[in-house]
Amino acid sequence: MHDDTLEQHRAMRSAVVAEYDDIVAHLDALKADGKVKTATYKQLFARKMTLSAMLDIYRKHGLL
Repeated sequence: MHDDTLEQHRAMRSAVVAEYDDIVAHLDALKADGKVKTATYKQLFARKMTLSAMLDIYRKHGLL
């Protein structure tokens, strides 16, 4: 694997982790405001599940 490709993979992993953390924080704020039935909450929750699956794959392969 070329060095630039490895760096791209690392950057992608970091971006997934950062987005996941941001979404969790946003969901927590919406939940605190009692907005768990909003479309925004549902969309963010679905995105969180997608990112969670990606992170599980990284963990499975020892990359996280």
